[in-house]
Amino acid sequence: MPPASPVSPAPLDPNGGWRTFLWLWSSQALSVLGSGLSGFAFNIYLTQTRFPLESQKPELAAALSLTALGWALAAIVGAPLAGALADRLDRRRMMLTCDLLNAVLSAGAVALVLSSSPPIWLFMLFTAALGLVGTFHGSAFDTSYSTLVSRERLPRANGMMQTLWSLSGLLSPALAALLIGLPALARSGGVGPSWLSGLQNGVPLAFAIDGLSFAVAALVVWRLRIPSPVRADLAKGAANKPSLWADMRVGWTFILARRPLLHLLLTFASVNLLTSGVGVLHPLLVKFTLAPDLAARGLTVETGLATLWTAMSAGGLAGGLLISAWGGLKRRRVLGVLVPMVLAGAAQALSGVAGTVVFTAAAIALFGIMTPIMNAHSQSIWQTQVPSELQGRVFSVRRLIAQFTVPVGTAIVGLLAARFAPGSVLLWAGLAMAAVSAMQLLNPAMRRVEDPLKPAGPAVRV
Repeated sequence: MPPASPVSPAPLDPNGGWRTFLWLWSSQALSVLGSGLSGFAFNIYLTQTRFPLESQKPELAAALSLTALGWALAAIVGAPLAGALADRLDRRRMMLTCDLLNAVLSAGAVALVLSSSPPIWLFMLFTAALGLVGTFHGSAFDTSYSTLVSRERLPRANGMMQTLWSLSGLLSPALAALLIGLPALARSGGVGPSWLSGLQNGVPLAFAIDGLSFAVAALVVWRLRIPSPVRADLAKGAANKPSLWADMRVGWTFILARRPLLHLLLTFASVNLLTSGVGVLHPLLVKFTLAPDLAARGLTVETGLATLWTAMSAGGLAGGLLISAWGGLKRRRVLGVLVPMVLAGAAQALSGVAGTVVFTAAAIALFGIMTPIMNAHSQSIWQTQVPSELQGRVFSVRRLIAQFTVPVGTAIVGLLAARFAPGSVLLWAGLAMAAVSAMQLLNPAMRRVEDPLKPAGPAVRV
């Protein structure tokens, strides 16, 4: 059969491409901030509104894990199709459509939280829809900015992308806490519109602002010119056009033929297995393990959880700024992946036994610093090893392999958190992460992950 990916590369003005990337980055920063608001508000809704009692710990753990599981499963299952379509369709239109769908989903979430005790399975369906739309948006977005930015600027762009998530995590807890408290403030002070004081809390406001941020992001994307590679094998009149199913297999063929890249992916799969449960464990850690320290300091559960989220995001922001300014390693970038992994594992273990809010936040901040450094180096390796016309298909399989352990880890943590102290789960998971990452430093295949691809090698075929 013919090669899977003959293309006509899209013309690119380097300066115009960088300006377009900055607009795209800015619009996504707004929508990511909105998602951070709604995500934090949703956790508070579950911990304080739906399951406020200490006797409801098993129900709370189940709700946190099931909603996280819904998102992860949908994102992973949809990844191969999303990647194949990102290499077939106009990537700008894919992002625009996904932003609009996310705005609609946010409106649905407003209706859900305004309802009287909706069943958790509805929230699981909601998070699954978010995960599915998110993976289609991510496939289009991740492959778009690598066509806009020159190879020399890729590490900086990747650092900016890592900073985006961290900046959102840094700002969203405080903003979400303010929004959540607005109805109570309106009732006590007698100010504001009557509909605001009639709300039980401000969780619906957070989801509404999230929907607005997606609408604004869609408007910005609509105004941008984002090139997509033109595949000659799909042109009108081309012989032996590959099917969508054949396109979905190309990513597997590419990765399985390159053992070092596969080893890198399996390392990330192991790490994701051991870290995917922190979204479940941190609220439980605050509500139960850190409760005496919070009470001694006169702090609420909301403040304690916001402190941990802020610490993670502040660390991530610092790490993202560092990698953006530094540009990362130019050679042996795999060390920029594995060494931060070891340190992040140690930090996660410390967060489980720190015992106080201050020391727990410090350990989580260290974990946050390491995350963008390892991710930016990994992304740079992949962007330089995979041709742009294949990135949609290869990156989607990459996401599937690296993240297929996320729902498994989330489910396991949900079961463990109902029976054991959340701190002990964090401790052992962190130690295992540090050990697995350290062993990969001795793996000879990992040392070859940046070797140039042989130009005379066989074409990817399906």
